[in-house]
This record gives sequence, C-alpha cells and structure tokens, in this order.
Amino acid sequence: MIELEGVPELIDPVMVAAFEGWNDAGDAASAAVAHLDREWKGQVFAALDAEDYYDFQVNRPTVFLDGGVRKITWPTTRLSVVRVGDADGKGHPRDLVLVRGVEPSMRWRSFCNELLGFAHELGVEMVVVLGALLGDTPHTRPVPVSAVTSDADLAARLDLEESRYEGPTGIVGILQEACTHAGVPAVSLWAAVPHYVSQPPNPKASLALINRLEDLLGVRIPLGELSEDARAWQLGVDQLAAEDSEVAEYVQSLEEARDTAELPEASGEAIAREFERYLRRRDPQAGPGVATEGGLADGRDGGYLRDPAGGRTRPARPVSKEPRDAGSADGTEPASTGTTDAEGGTAPSTTPADTAAPDASPAPDAADTPDLSDGPDAAGAEKPADGPADKDTGTGR
Repeated sequence: MIELEGVPELIDPVMVAAFEGWNDAGDAASAAVAHLDREWKGQVFAALDAEDYYDFQVNRPTVFLDGGVRKITWPTTRLSVVRVGDADGKGHPRDLVLVRGVEPSMRWRSFCNELLGFAHELGVEMVVVLGALLGDTPHTRPVPVSAVTSDADLAARLDLEESRYEGPTGIVGILQEACTHAGVPAVSLWAAVPHYVSQPPNPKASLALINRLEDLLGVRIPLGELSEDARAWQLGVDQLAAEDSEVAEYVQSLEEARDTAELPEASGEAIAREFERYLRRRDPQAGPGVATEGGLADGRDGGYLRDPAGGRTRPARPVSKEPRDAGSADGTEPASTGTTDAEGGTAPSTTPADTAAPDASPAPDAADTPDLSDGPDAAGAEKPADGPADKDTGTGR
C-alpha cells in the first residue's frame, strides 16, 4: 500500500527518472537527475524497499561515519518532489517527481508497478526516463541526444521518434513499456557518450540531457556549475588526446565522419530550438530555479502539457578502449544508423541536443581504438560515496 503523507497536491506533475547501471554510461543520466534534485532542493518522500529488488552482492551497501557513528546506506530507489515556479511564464508553477536509484537486480515487473503506483497516486501526466549509451561520437562535438517513445500518437504529437529497437534491454526500456501498457505517456531521452572516454563523470552528456529535457517540458532549468564542469571535462580530454598522436588521429576520424553526416542536415529546426532555449534563459523576470515560458515565437507553447491536441564534479579521467556495449541495447531506443553494440543490438540513432545530426560512422574494432589512459576500464569502475560499490557503468555487462 502506498502512503503519501506530507506530500501536497501536485500541479501538472511530470515524473523524471534515471537509474545507475547498464543504461547509464558515464553516469550521465543519474547525474542529470541529481542535478535537478540539487538545484531545486528536492524533498524525498518515499524510497523503495531495497530487500525486494537488489542483490547486495552485486550492489553492495556502503558504510560511513556520521558524527563518529557508523551508518549504512543501502542501494535503493528514492522519489523526491520539486516545484518549478512560473512554468508557463504567467506565474503558474509545475511539479516534477524525481526518481533516482540503481537498476534493480530482480523483480523488474514489480519494481515498475510500484513506481507506476506512485505515479497514479500523484497524478503524474507523463514519465520521462533518462539514459546514456556508448557510441561512436567524438568528445569535441555536441553530445547527440535522442528522444524516443513507444506511443505512436505521442510520437506524432511531440515530433518524437517511435522506437523500432529489438534486442536486450534494461530497466529504462522495461519502465517505458510498463508506462505504455498502463496508459501513461512516456518518453526516453538517450545521450551518446564517447566510447573511448566512458568512465564517469561526464558532465557534458548530463548537460545535453538537461537541455533536451528543457526543450521537451518547455521550462527553464538552472544549470548552476554544470556548464563550467562540461567545459573543464572537454578541456581535460583534449589535453590527454593531444599527448598521443594515435588518439588525436582517431578523434579526427570521428569528427570527419560526424561532420559528413551532419552536412545535409543543416536544420533550421535545431537552430530554432537552440534560440528558444536562449530566450528562456535570458528572460529578466526569471531568477535561479524559475522556469520561464517555453513557447514558440508565434505564441505556441512548446511544452507537452499545453499541446493543442491534447556537489560539483571534476573532469573525468578517460579510460581504455572497450567494445561499445553500454546500455545501447534498450527496448526504447530508436532505429539503427549503422552503429552496432557488443550485445548484437543496435544503438539508437542520435540527434544532438542542439544542431548535431546522427552519427553514421562505423563501429570501430576494439583493437583499433586508441587507449587514452592506463586506468581501470568502465566495466570495472566503481563509484564511491552514494553509489553502490559494485555497480557497472553502462557497459552492458
């Protein structure tokens, strides 16, 4: 039974979820939701019982000292609520329900049903699930972000890509399909992380996801220090790549393939979307954390609800070459553009958050991919602090 004592009646609530693990390359998706929670000071109101869904030998609890007292943090999924002021530019607020946790080890159907129970009780109008996968994309270009749905009507109404993926999937795909069967509109946003620098954090990919979420919901999201973190991350990778001629040559080949694919896609729509985002953020009436009007220049609102038809991270240390098997095999991903993951599934076609087009470069052979560091690879990387000790980082293990 779901008890929601202390939770006020929500206004036009949207659920935004991300899960650490297979569908979270570079921790980009979970870091994006953590950013929203931090910037808007989310209030946790519920947590799923860890005993029901997690294998503690896979996702181990962590021990920490609090005032000299030893305490344990268990891997779980927590729900918090944030209120975004002035969501439509007319003083009307909107609430977001943030779901952040670890991909469960078992009982996925029960897990999704429990989250949908919360969504029903809270009156959630749409679910947006964030994910990140490894792809053939250069770190020097805008991060490609795809927006896909299994709902044909929603795809047509919001100009999204309808999923055609077939193959292994993660909790992102399962939750989206559960929403579809329950009649809850659901969209997944996927960021493509360079496979040759997959170790977390990746603030540039998190920033791209937040920009695309901002476009989808038509709200202004405060960026805080995320833009600066993204620039520092890219600078750090640039410096490491410049020290190795083989790496520099490989990155250049990815850039050429990406630019060639983008050339015929000189999209006025992408430019218009970026301009709308700029106008939202420069609104003098909007202070930090206050959403502004996400409408189009002709007065039409870009937010889905108004459709007329209905702390700071540091630069990541790049890691060694790995076959790209991260979270790209997901039931909600778009159709292939020629990139195949290590599981045999096809990674989604990607459209960047701003002006980039799908990456049509062929998948590199692992033996031909340059090594940017001698550190641990993504599959063996562990996340300290609030993350589970043994979680994977989106390498499709």
